[in-house]
Amino acid sequence: RGAERFGSQCIVVAIDAKRIDGKLRWEVYVNGGRTPTGVDALEWAKESEIRGAGEILLTSMDCDGTKEGYDCELTRRVSEATNIPIIASGGAGKLEHFYDVFTIGMADAALAASVFHYKEYSIQDVKNFLRLKGIPMRL
Repeated sequence: RGAERFGSQCIVVAIDAKRIDGKLRWEVYVNGGRTPTGVDALEWAKESEIRGAGEILLTSMDCDGTKEGYDCELTRRVSEATNIPIIASGGAGKLEHFYDVFTIGMADAALAASVFHYKEYSIQDVKNFLRLKGIPMRL
């Protein structure tokens, strides 16, 4: 209903996904990533788009807080399965991780927290790095 009233650009669906036993399948979790739902993350992303979502905020529960990189496989699969922008979340620790999630993961945007909170990088550092690597970026 919100998409009909306000437009899909106003509706962002947050999906917390966790890999199932190391396979190339992910399950949706709720309650801050504590409760499994039994719902396949790719199927839920597609359903979210059908229901009117204009974007998906996709968090990898496996990578979140690790600073070892985004789950580019998850992000790419959700990006390929839908026709709406995907915001990748969970795992940023190096500048290269941002580049990877845009190129390998096919993300439309990337969210990061720890690297900024602990002042390892500034937002401008990330933007400058990505721009130099050929990723279109407003500076």
